[in-house]
This record gives sequence, C-alpha cells and structure tokens, in this order.
Amino acid sequence: MLLNYIWVAFFLVGILVGVVRVITSRDATLFSEMVQALFDTATTAFNISLGLAGILTLWQGLLRVAEKSGLIARFAKWTAPFFQVIFPTLPKGAPVLGTMLMNFSANLLGLDNAATPLGLQTMKELQTLNPKKDTASDAMIMFLTINASGLTLIPITIIMFRHQLGSASPADIFLPILIATGASTLTAVLLVSWKQRINLLKWPFLLPAGLFVALVVALSFMVKGADKELLTTYSTAISHVVLLGAVALFIGSGLLAKRNVYEDFIKGAKGGFQTAVTIIPYIVAILVAVALFRASGAMDWLTMGVASLFGAIGVDTTWVDALPTILMKPLSGSGARGLMIDAMSTFGADSFVGRLVCIVQGTTDTTFYVLALYYGSVAITKTRYTLGVSLIADAVGAVTAILLAYTFYG
Repeated sequence: MLLNYIWVAFFLVGILVGVVRVITSRDATLFSEMVQALFDTATTAFNISLGLAGILTLWQGLLRVAEKSGLIARFAKWTAPFFQVIFPTLPKGAPVLGTMLMNFSANLLGLDNAATPLGLQTMKELQTLNPKKDTASDAMIMFLTINASGLTLIPITIIMFRHQLGSASPADIFLPILIATGASTLTAVLLVSWKQRINLLKWPFLLPAGLFVALVVALSFMVKGADKELLTTYSTAISHVVLLGAVALFIGSGLLAKRNVYEDFIKGAKGGFQTAVTIIPYIVAILVAVALFRASGAMDWLTMGVASLFGAIGVDTTWVDALPTILMKPLSGSGARGLMIDAMSTFGADSFVGRLVCIVQGTTDTTFYVLALYYGSVAITKTRYTLGVSLIADAVGAVTAILLAYTFYG
C-alpha cells in the first residue's frame, strides 16, 4: 500500500510542480519535456526488461544444471545453520537456501548481472512455499530487504567509473562503502528480525557477523598502505575469476552427476525470456514516475530546500551537492549512476562530493526497482512492511555514507 501512495505521489507532485513552473515562467515548453520524459523512459524501461532476457536465459539455464546435479541442495545443507536463524519459516534443507546463498554472494562481489537472475529464481522458489500467493511471506521480506540494502564487498563498477573519470585513487572508496553497506544491511536484518520476532543471539548468526566485522578491520589496515591502482586490478580480477568459477562449478557438477548438461541447460533457459516479459509492466511503472518527478524540476526544488534547511541551522552543506544521487538511489539505478557520473564530472572524481556520491552509489541497492522487479516476477501485490524497512535501511546507509565521507575526506 505504501508503494502505491508513493508511486501516485511521484506523478501528482511532478505534474503540480510542472504546472507551477510553467505559470511562473510563462514558458510551456516544460510540458513538452515532461511528456517526452514519460515516453522516453517507458521505452528505456521496456529495453531494460528485454535486455535482461539474455542474461536471465543464461543464468536460469545454469541454475537448472546446478539444481539437477544436486549442487544447490548441497549449498543449502552447508549454509543451513546460518539461514535457519534469519529464515526460521523455511523448511530445513530447502533447496532455495542454496540459490539464496549464490544471490548474496554475487551481490557481495558486485556482480549485478549474476545476482539478478539468481534473485528472481529465489523468489520463484520462495513463492512455491508461500501460502498466500498475492502476499509477501516473512522469508520474502527478509530476502528482499537484504537485497535492497545492497551489501557489497567489492564495488567493481564504481571503481571502474572513478578510474575512467581520472581519479588518482579510484579504489579509495572501497573501505567506506564496505562499512556503509554493512550498516545498511545490519539495519535491515535487525528491523525485520524485530518485526518477525527472530532471535539472532545464536552462534550460527553471531559467528559470521563477527567474521565480517573482523574482515572490515583487517581490510582497513591492508588498504591503508596499498597501491590503489594495483588494488583495483586485483579486485576486478577476483570478481571475474569468481564469476567464471561459478560457471565452471555449475557445469562441472552436472558432469560429475552424469547428467545431460546441455539438455538441462536448455530446459532451464526457456524460462528466461518469459520472466523478462513478466516484469516489463512493473519496471515501466516505477521508472516513468521517477522520470516525471525529475523532469518537472521537483527533484531540484527538493535539493534546494534541504540545503536551505541545513544551512539555516549551521550545518555544513557541502554534502548537499550529493543529495540528488542520495535521493535517486532508491528509485533508479541508472538514474543514480548518471547523477554520480555527473557529480564526478562537475566537482572532480577525487573531490569530497565526487567521493561521497560513489560511497552512496555502493551503499544500497535501488529499493523501488528491486521490489518492483522481484515482487513483480511472482505477482506479489501485498508487500507488507518490505518498503518501510528498506527505506529506513537506505536512510541509515545514506547518513553513514555522509559521516564516513567527512571522516575520510572532510
């Protein structure tokens, strides 16, 4: 229901702001720009959906191979203790736990193209266990809020953009992103656990959480004196090796199980295009609303209002130049990416704002897009408190990103 109100608000506020601007400026060309933004974005959303078809076909085929070979079942068994703590409603040893692990692993390594198909497959499997087919289950909510929180270990894409835009130290946002995205994900897990009355004070959860904290501390010492260009090269190589390793693992597991790997792949791949078609209406709905809100100038007004508010109470407003990226991030990944690149081009890749927008970009995922895509793929219309928790986690991540930017670069 909250998603419905926000979606409608984007349209109505965008149109209202557009009307006010036209009346005050006596220039009706803004209406043409707004209408053009609607049509262009609808086309873009359609192309994004179809662009996923090839990727979905590939990964759903590989997932079918992994499933039939028994690999996913083994993954589920190995990670069962941890996932049983945060997903207590799922049956012990459920195959979906293995797919879920692979989705989280892909997100950790910044492999978005691999994470999305794995996430969609997870949602399909969770839907088979869901007694109310139009309503998000507890397990779906936990899974999606973790995804929306965007836990990232190696932000490859952001490092590459920084390198292309002339940063002298393209990987120096590595540690701030890791800390900020950790704060966002922890917030999501704690809030959902509180809402679902999940007891997290168990070793299967505390041990990996403690190891993650230890990893952050260790990396902070390693990155401090490391050559940034070399770190970028190694990070990129590691991500690519992991991705190719996953493909080899899936195919190899099929061979070891003496399966007809090619036939299993084809059967799984057939569902890729159908999934891409299914999600088109949901992606169009979200992206056109955001586009109208932006084209009307409402986003600019919001930015200026926040700057005036914080300036009036004596708070430093240098961070406000990153506000468009902060606000856009939960709404549109491509929009936030474009605003990040624009900020780095305007202020410099190694400027305070340039670094801040990169940290923000790597801190959380595109909440509205993720919810629309994943819930839309299984026809869930009642998302319960998923959006509320995800937005709170986004806010925690954004505030943490700002504080870290002042700590590291201020």
